Amino acid sequence: MPGPPPKDPKLRQRRNKVATATTLVVSNEEKAAPASTSHDLPPRQAGEIPWHPETLVFWKEVWASPMAAEFIAADIPGLVLVARLIDRFNYGDVALAGEIRLQRQCFGLTPLDRRRLQWEIERAESAGRRRPATGQPAIQQTGVRDPRRTLRAVK
Repeated sequence: MPGPPPKDPKLRQRRNKVATATTLVVSNEEKAAPASTSHDLPPRQAGEIPWHPETLVFWKEVWASPMAAEFIAADIPGLVLVARLIDRFNYGDVALAGEIRLQRQCFGLTPLDRRRLQWEIERAESAGRRRPATGQPAIQQTGVRDPRRTLRAVK
């Protein structure tokens, strides 16, 4: 007897389906921080210190990154919170480093966080530039002689 027929895939308990997995695309338009996805930091209140220049750089980089395509309107207050924490850190409150790390995780702002969220960044352009497929020996590519070529077995 061949055994019972296989279950319908819709009835299986584990499908190992990942809800957050996606591929983020890097394009020339996103590097320029398009106006449709760019948001400004809220203005400071009267008497507050202006935004630290590094905080402004952080904010521009977040909205120019491929992760910006994944953010929705509900994420903006959380990103502003991260910017405020980074701003206080830049002005000398180093005790906030741990909280900044925890808050950044939610938005996939570091390579490890993107790995946890299973977000991959498509890098088709840079993959070809990394290492040329020339078929030449390593000594000709790098100019350094491979030390394994000088080692010989002795009897």
